[in-house]
Amino acid sequence: MKFQTARQRGRLAPLKLEHAVLRTTRLAAMIDWYSTVLQAEVAFRNAFIAFLWYDEQNHRIALVARPGTVERPANAAGLDHLAFTYADMGELVTTYERLKIAGITPTRATNHGSSTSMYYGDPDGNQVELKIDNFDSVEAQHAWMRTPEFADNPIGTHFDPEDLVDRFRAGIPIEELVKPGSLRVPSPAKA
Repeated sequence: MKFQTARQRGRLAPLKLEHAVLRTTRLAAMIDWYSTVLQAEVAFRNAFIAFLWYDEQNHRIALVARPGTVERPANAAGLDHLAFTYADMGELVTTYERLKIAGITPTRATNHGSSTSMYYGDPDGNQVELKIDNFDSVEAQHAWMRTPEFADNPIGTHFDPEDLVDRFRAGIPIEELVKPGSLRVPSPAKA
């Protein structure tokens, strides 16, 4: 069955997710972090707001430091994370290595079956997922979510990012690297 978007099936759904706006008490640190992690540039900035872009859109992330903003309590309801997709394993590994040199390391890494993901915490504690798709087609992505394997483990399996980097740089085929459970599980100290 050929995949069809909601619009192709006659629904008046949005064309795309445009941008995210994050409130912060650490405007400068957040600008630096998102500029580093996403290799974004500042389109506009003043004392209380910044707009960052990295593609054709005039901004994908906005950061707002409103007077009176308070820290969010741990485990509060709300947005869990933002996710950004890279073209392939080489880009994901290279980004991991670049960020590690900058002192930014994942809080966890998970193979979800449909994707291979590394999660990072920004200065405010928001989670950002950097990922690749593990399947070559949208149809395969959607089919995975209807399998018993996905139903048994919808979160996925954690892995050690260094194992992924080592195996990728050693030339292990991508098809092997993206198989759930094919990478070493992180030690409890890293989990």
